[in-house]
Amino acid sequence: MADITAAMVKELRELTGAGMMDCKKALGETNGDMDAAIEFLRKSGAAKAEKKASRIAAEGICRVAMDNNKKAVVAEVNSETDFVAKNEVFQEFVQTVADTALESGLAGGKDGEDVEALLDKNGLKDLVVEKTAKIGEKLSVRRFERAEGDCVVSYLHGGGRIGVLVSAKCANVTDGVKEALQNIAMQVAALSPKFISQKDVDQDFLAKEKEIILAQIENDPKEAAKPDKVKEGMVMGRINKEMKEFCLLDQVYVKAEDGKQSVAKYLESVDKDLVIDKFIRFEVGEGMEKKNEDFAAEVAAQMNS
Repeated sequence: MADITAAMVKELRELTGAGMMDCKKALGETNGDMDAAIEFLRKSGAAKAEKKASRIAAEGICRVAMDNNKKAVVAEVNSETDFVAKNEVFQEFVQTVADTALESGLAGGKDGEDVEALLDKNGLKDLVVEKTAKIGEKLSVRRFERAEGDCVVSYLHGGGRIGVLVSAKCANVTDGVKEALQNIAMQVAALSPKFISQKDVDQDFLAKEKEIILAQIENDPKEAAKPDKVKEGMVMGRINKEMKEFCLLDQVYVKAEDGKQSVAKYLESVDKDLVIDKFIRFEVGEGMEKKNEDFAAEVAAQMNS
C-alpha cells in the first residue's frame, strides 16, 4: 500500500473538485495511482469534473513563428516565476526558440518530442544556459509543435498563456477564409476541444468514456434499476452530448448569431471547401504540478484531525 500524503490529496482535489475524504479514499483504493484515482472518482460520481488539463503550475509563455501563413510553430518555454515571464529578455528568448523550431523542420509534439534535437540547433542549448544565468531563474524549453497547410493562423491569449495554431485545406485562401480560421483559433483557445470531428475520436478514449458513464449509472440506485437497453441508450445519449463539447466541428460556434450554429456550419458558410486538418493548443504549465506547501499543510492538519 502506497503512503498517501497530504500533497497527493491536495493534487487530486485540484484535479477533480471532489471532497478531501473522497480523494483520500480514492487514492487508498488505487494504491496512490493519480490517474486511476481520477477514474475512480468519476465512476463513483464524486468528481465534479475532470480537470486534468487545468493542472497549470509552471510559469512561462508561448510564442509563435509563422512562414507566409503556410507553416507555423508554437513553442512553450517555462520560467520559475510570472515576473520573469513578463521580462522582455525572456520573451525575446522564447521567440528565438519558436523561430529556431520553425527553421529546423522538426515536427515536435505536445509531449515534448524533438526538444533535445531542437536544442542542438543554432547553439540553442548554449543560449538557454546564457539566458538562465542572465535572468537568474531556471528556464526550460518544454515543447513545440508544427502545423502546415494551405492556410495556417495563430492566436495568443493572455500574453501568451495560451498559444493556438489552426491549419486548413482550402483551394482559394481569401481574407474571409483567414478571418474565419482566426475566429476558430480563438474558439479553440476558449473551449479547448480534444478532436476535430467525431471520426477523429480515439477509440480507446471513447471506450473509457463509455465505461465511466456506465459506472456512474450503476452507482445511482434509480438509474441502476433500469433495463440494460435503457441504460445503453443513456450511455450513448451522454456520449453524444460529450462529443459536442470534445469535437471542434460539433461545438456551437461562439459567435453564432442564433446561438445554435455549429463550427462546421459556420465554416461551410464561409467556403464549402474549407477543411480544418489540424489544431494545436498549448496552455502554459498544463499537466505540471505547482508546489503549495501551505495548502498541503492545511490538508494534512484536516486529515489528522
